[in-house]
Amino acid sequence: MLFCSWWYINTMSFMITPEEQQALLSDARETITAKLEGRQPVYWREGKLTTAIEAGTSALVQPCGAFVTLHIGKQLRGCIGSMAAATALEKTIHTMAVQAAFGDPRFPPLTIDELGRCHIEISALSPLEPCLDPTSVHLGVHGLYLVHHGRSGVLLPQVPVEQGWDRDEYLDYICVKAGLPPHSYDEPGAKLSTFTATVFGEE
Repeated sequence: MLFCSWWYINTMSFMITPEEQQALLSDARETITAKLEGRQPVYWREGKLTTAIEAGTSALVQPCGAFVTLHIGKQLRGCIGSMAAATALEKTIHTMAVQAAFGDPRFPPLTIDELGRCHIEISALSPLEPCLDPTSVHLGVHGLYLVHHGRSGVLLPQVPVEQGWDRDEYLDYICVKAGLPPHSYDEPGAKLSTFTATVFGEE
């Protein structure tokens, strides 16, 4: 694991409908609420979506990496995700919602009082693509994933836009995020990858 709606360019093999987006956001909130209340979560699906899930055509059952991000106001309150498309998207969201709320080491566990003030955002990720030319990185479109010297870091596509970074600052900050000096992405042996994301959140 690594530390309504607007869309970024998306190269996934499936699209996420507004109904599926709402189901995933509801799932994330229900998962966190159930954890705080000490009960099992109960997930609701309307009939058309249930039919698509049973037929295997819904985005919810497609393997997909994803991040769940929590904000209170404009302040980050937790963000955890998985780059790997190892499980169905809905199950990835269930796991990452719990981790974002209770497992992000930068924050104490979320409280029930904070949950009511939390805004939940989901980023569903495309597969990684090797980035051989850093000047091809487009702000607001490409997320970055860097692996070098046994360290790794990831930044979602929306981050440089939110922070007001230019491309050089974005590339340097992915190095810092990985615990490496600026410009490390250009060193021999460094593996820089890009990805895109479908990003959507609660109103």
